[in-house]
Amino acid sequence: MKIKKPLFWDNERLSFLSILLLPFTIFIILSNILKKLQNQHNKSEYIKTICVGNIYVGGTGKTPLAIELHRIFKKLRRKTVFIKKFYNESIDEQILLEKEGPCISAKNGRLNALKGAIIKRFNLAIFDDGLQDKSVNYNLRIVCFNKQNFIGNGFLIPAGPLRESIESLKDYDVVFLNGYGNNIKKKISRIKEINKKIKIFETTYRLIKEKKINKKDKFVAFAGIGTPDNFKKTLNSHGFNVTKFLPYPDHYNYSDIEIKKIKQIAKSYKAKILTTEKDFLRIKNNNQLKNNKTNQIKFLKMKLEIKNEKKFINYLNSKI
Repeated sequence: MKIKKPLFWDNERLSFLSILLLPFTIFIILSNILKKLQNQHNKSEYIKTICVGNIYVGGTGKTPLAIELHRIFKKLRRKTVFIKKFYNESIDEQILLEKEGPCISAKNGRLNALKGAIIKRFNLAIFDDGLQDKSVNYNLRIVCFNKQNFIGNGFLIPAGPLRESIESLKDYDVVFLNGYGNNIKKKISRIKEINKKIKIFETTYRLIKEKKINKKDKFVAFAGIGTPDNFKKTLNSHGFNVTKFLPYPDHYNYSDIEIKKIKQIAKSYKAKILTTEKDFLRIKNNNQLKNNKTNQIKFLKMKLEIKNEKKFINYLNSKI
């Protein structure tokens, strides 16, 4: 289930709404306790498992990291499959995963999906989301954070954006700090205070095949992803001339009217239009894009680039 994120969740200053909602966090606390009491099955001798999840609601770079893991293990000649519980609003993520490799839906439960992967003789399953599902005993548990928002105001839902307290990091193996943000050393110190043994890696985003587009042209760019600012900063770091940037919520359902509005804005700036691959998958059949040769919307692929990738691969080899 996708939760629409209110703005006060990411406000580090204590807000009146957060205080008002604090008593209701007891339901999340009780839910987490009950999940930990689930019957956790033993690790399978037939397949290794990696879960790429988060404790923060919203875009933290889980799917791009899951895709990057698949690429790494493909080079290592591992027979890898994605497992993900899909929702109607996240069909774009399903398509992105399926473009990279085989994918099994976890609509009947992640444990059943894992059994299906074993039957199909895969030897490694990468779970996109599912850290809070304690029925699966993962070999490696990775927690993703967005560098910009990190833990927001630090409170549990509904007072804040956290599915679990940051103290839950003591139960996990690896943290990935994805995208762009400030005070990274301070955030790393906070994580290490909770779990000294946890491994921490950073990533940034790189555009693929951007040479096909003339960066000197003027662009209106838009993105409806977890952290739209990551796309804007990636475009800027690659030298694109972005005259106007339009952020939208994650998995935004663009209407014909919305696309028409974006096109009108671009026309007023005499600019071309750019978006992410994930957004383009949601709008490619939009009526406003049909028979449109003068102002087509172009998309750019973003690749997650792991800093100290060799160190991370060595760590993976020691664990998986």
